[in-house]
Amino acid sequence: MRKEANKNDPRRIRPKGKKIKQKFPTAEARLKYKIEKAKLKEVMLVEKLKKYEVAKAQGPMAKPDDLSGEERFYLKKVSQKKSNYVPVGRRGVFGGVILNMHLHWKKHETVKVICKPCKPGKIQEYANEIARLSGGIPVNIIEDDTIVFYRGKNYVQPEVMSPVDTLSKKKALEKSKYEQSLETVRRFIAISEKELELYYRHVALYGIPQSQKADPVCGDDRETSLLKMGGLDQGKDQLPHLATNHFSGLHISDISESDEEDTSGSEYNVNDDDTA
Repeated sequence: MRKEANKNDPRRIRPKGKKIKQKFPTAEARLKYKIEKAKLKEVMLVEKLKKYEVAKAQGPMAKPDDLSGEERFYLKKVSQKKSNYVPVGRRGVFGGVILNMHLHWKKHETVKVICKPCKPGKIQEYANEIARLSGGIPVNIIEDDTIVFYRGKNYVQPEVMSPVDTLSKKKALEKSKYEQSLETVRRFIAISEKELELYYRHVALYGIPQSQKADPVCGDDRETSLLKMGGLDQGKDQLPHLATNHFSGLHISDISESDEEDTSGSEYNVNDDDTA
């Protein structure tokens, strides 16, 4: 059951194949690889979200907004005194939200719809969508996260209170996870592209860093790395003696990260041999 549940987890979506930890010679290659991989995941998430699209059906006919100023003022005051509300969480607007609104309208003229979390400017989209699905009239918007809906003067409870063109509670949660993951991936792509642009500016001003000009050393061949950094052509017998002479003239900026790890280990071994 846990494996079946993890199939719908967007964090597990990645290109097929064995995950390999790669070493990149330059920062440009590393950033390009990450951007390419993130764009591939973005395409996969968009394909997943297409499964949750529902064709919009004709909902209840929206009642004309023929409320006078006094009636609207009265409804605002009534809604402030009453505490009945319907929450709209991370799932967004689904069938359960409209069902709860109709249940509140049995005994109350108004109901407050609290949308949290709600992005700036999205409260109006929620108001239009809920009005289309429920047939209510939005009366007031409070603090950019609360909408007051009026049921109408001649309200009749429908037979099917949950609209057919909305998602279920489970599918709405799955859709919200994919949307959140897609938003995170797009933000990561934007940040990585900005870093790549800053890298190009740095190269244009100061040139390629010296650490990237050095030849990358593959594997754990300690003798080959010492010969390349010191520029030595002597045999293997003179290697420990020559390595100690040439380590003092090297700088950290002249070697890559992988070379630095190898040289630190080899220098420690050489000193041990000399002391012995």
